[in-house]
Amino acid sequence: MTIRIAMWSGPRNLSTAMMYSFAARGDSRVVDEPFYAAYLAATGTDHPMRDKVLSAQDQDPDRVAKSLVSPVSEPVFYQKHMTHHMLRDWNSDWMRRVKHVFLIRHPARVVSSYARKRQAPVLSDLGFSQQVDIFDHVGGGVVVDSSDIRANPAEMLQKLCDAIGIPWTTNMLSWPAGGHPADGVWAAHWYNAVHASTRFDAAEGPLPELKGAYADLANAAMPNYEALAAHKIT
Repeated sequence: MTIRIAMWSGPRNLSTAMMYSFAARGDSRVVDEPFYAAYLAATGTDHPMRDKVLSAQDQDPDRVAKSLVSPVSEPVFYQKHMTHHMLRDWNSDWMRRVKHVFLIRHPARVVSSYARKRQAPVLSDLGFSQQVDIFDHVGGGVVVDSSDIRANPAEMLQKLCDAIGIPWTTNMLSWPAGGHPADGVWAAHWYNAVHASTRFDAAEGPLPELKGAYADLANAAMPNYEALAAHKIT
């Protein structure tokens, strides 16, 4: 029986490195943000490489959902999801057939990183409130903080595997440089740093100092971050 893992996060949150970590296990299929094109088509949101994303992926959320619960040969099926890609009026029946993990990161770090890739983000771009909505909708799940993973990858990934119910392997600690065949077409814009990596980055330093609208944005996201952080594995 395949264990299907829906990993929910916002952008700029170690999510691609986590996908590479699971791909390196040797027993896993991975998929990169499968609802991205459907989200862009439904909302009309202007994102970098929008036209290429729309051309590269299925835009029908029902067909995408069906693909996530269809039979696969691998024992583990890791699904990297952006929380803001999952619209509230879409059918969520498929969510009952996967294990849910919520990858969180301090809002100040997310805002600082996101702003370097796309100007003038708003709260809905960052996925914090949507992450809490999904957590509540599915009745909870495993919560893990990206800063904890970077501080001690081996310990935290082992705890994560235990919580999910899959065997831990040290293969998860490193991967080949240069990306993965499952990368979305948008990797050219967003993934340059992780493509140069072969393992998780070192522990994060002090929180970035934000000012003005960026500080306000991080502060607005804090209640959602703290609500999930109360459930994180330690």
